[in-house]
Amino acid sequence: MNKLDIVKNKIITEKENAFNLLQTWRFKEKKIVFTNGCFDLVHRGHLDYLATAASMGNKLVIGLNTDASVQKLKGPDRPIIDEYSRAFLLASLGFVDMVIYFGEQTPYELINFVQPDILVKGSDYDAEDIVGYDIVKAKGGEIKTLDFLEGFSSTGIIKKIINSTNK
Repeated sequence: MNKLDIVKNKIITEKENAFNLLQTWRFKEKKIVFTNGCFDLVHRGHLDYLATAASMGNKLVIGLNTDASVQKLKGPDRPIIDEYSRAFLLASLGFVDMVIYFGEQTPYELINFVQPDILVKGSDYDAEDIVGYDIVKAKGGEIKTLDFLEGFSSTGIIKKIINSTNK
């Protein structure tokens, strides 16, 4: 299998394929870490966050908002990058093991499906308020929050681009 196929195979579009892989990891006693987001305009802050999350376990699963759900969250001008391109970029990172789309308002159903050992979100959330907290706690898992890298955000980058083109 070539490197491009390895990247493409990390992008899961059918839950059945994800289920089989998750079961294999559990059988091998791998610690599964889950996080989610839009990851529009992937930047250093995202990479720092994802690499740190990945180091908390053996397998990193990213729930990726679909284009339609990003639009509902961020407005009609977002996402900047389409969902497959965002998934492809994330899947190309060596420490990412699976990227799976979700189109709902929250990743609750996806978290219930994945059943991660560790749920990771930004520290702008209180652990108890993180979607999926109840699912992960019920199975004896952990909820972790990470500080964002100061000065890096997709919204900030977009504003900077717009301001520089308006000069």
